[in-house]
Amino acid sequence: MLKNLKLKRRIIAALARMHFFGNPSAKMKIIGVTGTNGKTTTATLLYRVTKALGFKAGLISTVENIIDGKVVVAPVGRAVPGTTPDPINLHKLLNEMVEGGCEYVFMEVSSHALDQNRVAGINFAGGIFTNLTHDHLDYHKNFYNYFEAKKKFFKMLPASAFALSNADDSYGLKMLEGIKARKYTYGLKNQGNKADFNERINTRLLGEFNAYNVLAVSSVCFLLGFDMPRVNKILETIDPPKGRFEHFTSKNGVLVIVDYAHTPDALQNVLKTTKDIIPTKVGTPIKVGEKGKIISVFGCGGDRDPLKRSVMGKIGAELSDIAIFTSDNPRSENPDEIISQMKKDLTTLLLKKIRTIANRHEAIIEAVKLAQKGDIILCAGKGHENYQEIKGVKHHFDDMEEFKKVYD
Repeated sequence: MLKNLKLKRRIIAALARMHFFGNPSAKMKIIGVTGTNGKTTTATLLYRVTKALGFKAGLISTVENIIDGKVVVAPVGRAVPGTTPDPINLHKLLNEMVEGGCEYVFMEVSSHALDQNRVAGINFAGGIFTNLTHDHLDYHKNFYNYFEAKKKFFKMLPASAFALSNADDSYGLKMLEGIKARKYTYGLKNQGNKADFNERINTRLLGEFNAYNVLAVSSVCFLLGFDMPRVNKILETIDPPKGRFEHFTSKNGVLVIVDYAHTPDALQNVLKTTKDIIPTKVGTPIKVGEKGKIISVFGCGGDRDPLKRSVMGKIGAELSDIAIFTSDNPRSENPDEIISQMKKDLTTLLLKKIRTIANRHEAIIEAVKLAQKGDIILCAGKGHENYQEIKGVKHHFDDMEEFKKVYD
């Protein structure tokens, strides 16, 4: 049944590509980005740099789809269909980008899309692998299947395309094995594997995870033949996408960070980065000293990969001074049961560091009450999302908006 469905999608993709929309992907340079974390940031930054260089470009991402500056699809959530459109809508969107004069398209390519043949027949000029960590195992069943879904993208790249992979990730070189495309690597550590791209780039984006994203962007720009001195100047001034380590400092000197981190690895990365931050208030340094606290607010999505809940709960409790466990998108599940699973592997000592408030709005209020000058609040899991899904109903909810309301 599943094989038949995948075959149907491949046939639909071929029909959409050739008979309805005239093979639009062959008329532009399309760069795909796949991996567990960093897809949105990498694709968005590539789009912004390319636009700043004066090219017409398109973006297909979890947050928004853009045709040369015009948002054409409302922001979507991270439900399975959200990252990569179905074949008909994807080719329709690509055709609109051709008609809009786009020369380049940067798009996220999800493991679901690859497994379901949603990108079948797309003529990719290049592919990027960011990293591979625990996610979507509710769908893929095991890590091997998850890896194979990502690997499928690189196997479909033609010899004329480039394949750029993160050499510092344990799966980075494996992604490049047995493929036809030209192989390149990027990395910061070079532990045993000398990367093709490893350089210092100035950026206002924070954290090691963003250093990888920016390095990937710079590497692709080089492979596309862009003017690198101009690229580097653009990267110095560029801002992160919405909900990707987005931040502001409150009037009382608390740094508030909102991030999409919804996997164990992503949560660990943003919390470790948070520990190194020095927030500012109206240009005045506010050092996070011994008394400064990290207060995290996060949950785990319902109807999605329950195995990662206890892992994320432990990471949040260990790396925060106070961790507030709350709802993410509970969907059809009981929020209290999800939180209970997040607490499953916590020691008595770690349990003393957490608070459980199922209502996300109330959890944010509690974090604000607890935070003092020099503290940092990290609200993770939803990032750019402007809704919360409860019992099949989507209610308006924007983390950054909620924090600014409380502080105002």
